[in-house]
Amino acid sequence: MKAIICNDFAPLDQLVYGDVPDAQAKGDQVVIRIEAAGVNYPDGLLVQGLYQMRPDHPFVPGMEAAGVVESIGPDVKRLKVGDRVATICSLGGYAEKVAASEKLVIPIGDMDAAEACALLVAFGTSHHALKQRAQLKPGETLVVLGAAGATGVAAIQIGKIMGARVIAVASSDEKRAIALENGADEAIGYDNLKDQLKEMTGGKGVDVVYDVVGGAAFDACSRSMARNGRLLIIGFAGGEIPKFPVNLALVKEFSLVGVFWGNFTRFEPEVYADNMRELLGWHKAGQVRPMIEGRYPLAQAAEVLTRVLGRGAVGKIVLIP
Repeated sequence: MKAIICNDFAPLDQLVYGDVPDAQAKGDQVVIRIEAAGVNYPDGLLVQGLYQMRPDHPFVPGMEAAGVVESIGPDVKRLKVGDRVATICSLGGYAEKVAASEKLVIPIGDMDAAEACALLVAFGTSHHALKQRAQLKPGETLVVLGAAGATGVAAIQIGKIMGARVIAVASSDEKRAIALENGADEAIGYDNLKDQLKEMTGGKGVDVVYDVVGGAAFDACSRSMARNGRLLIIGFAGGEIPKFPVNLALVKEFSLVGVFWGNFTRFEPEVYADNMRELLGWHKAGQVRPMIEGRYPLAQAAEVLTRVLGRGAVGKIVLIP
């Protein structure tokens, strides 16, 4: 089968579109013929050796995929050949087929495969961040950095469902318009961010910050927090891991909260399953709607990842085998 192969930790242009052995269903696994594979920021870090996980080479990247069950292992209980499903997989998504444990597979019925991918990591991360980690409450102010990206759009939509006032932060007029279209109450740029947030909250400060950017934006938000606020640390798409003066947390009485969705799915699988049921219900009811920016051939993975890492993407991007 065709796949994207990482033969060594190296720049993105060293990824290879080639042949690997067909995925096989063993034990409780099913083999999924992939209709869409989600592209995520960590994928680009992983293949360059810049992510927390460092798998042995060669490997096929890709942490989410959706498609049709093609074969099942002898221990599979609830799925059958022909079911349309989506799965999270630590590796293997950038391929024509992937094998996944039945425990990590969810039925999607007639849902668009690209939208199903978006619900897994982008919406899954934002949902966990706002529900379990921030415990966002109705009437609170939520600031979303990187608001036009896949996770940012998800955070806006979920924040509104949870009853928050959402202030989106994005780098261009086009991206701010996307944030407003997805439900943000206000959309601003990164210039003078601390002063803007102070003015917009009447001096009270921000209750929850959803930060996938890091760098100077983190610094500004850390000085804009309300008492009992929660600053969610999700990623560093801006390229700089900030250093935090801990006296700020003391004098302003707010919390820094780490969000690592992969750990959450591994250590709290039952809570994760409950979250996915809620997300699927919201999707069916039309309350969340993933924004799919583009669908690209699998062979273009390196070019697509380059764009994602350069913060040039808006919404969700998928690869089509």
